[in-house]
Amino acid sequence: MRFYLLTIVLIMAALSASAQHIPKTTGIEAPATLQLQGYNNRDIDEFIKAYSDDVKVYRQPGVLTYQGIEEMRKRYAQKFAETPDLHCELVNRIVSGNVVIDHERVQTDKTKPRIEAIAVYRIRDNKIYEVTFIYPDQQN
Repeated sequence: MRFYLLTIVLIMAALSASAQHIPKTTGIEAPATLQLQGYNNRDIDEFIKAYSDDVKVYRQPGVLTYQGIEEMRKRYAQKFAETPDLHCELVNRIVSGNVVIDHERVQTDKTKPRIEAIAVYRIRDNKIYEVTFIYPDQQN
């Protein structure tokens, strides 16, 4: 009986763990999922739909990289065109209020290792109005 219960608990834990990595398309996290789909499809129009017109993009520690949907469109359209291997794997997602935090592994070139990143999305009116990218310290 104990073995049976332990097996059920382990199966449920495995199912719960795997479900965390499947992004929801509804709720506060919907724009984060939409932009991820657009990113992986290299579809600039789908990607941009997730963001507000006055989106602000930061790099940790709080450095504004750029602002505005047109600047974002220009940068990502170029990235999508120049990076055929581009793909982002969602490792984990945390949702708290209007904040969505994604742990991501980004591939830019199939011959190079993936890049670990954290993206912190702030969402208002079903649009991402601010995103901060955090990268681990480089190993020397």
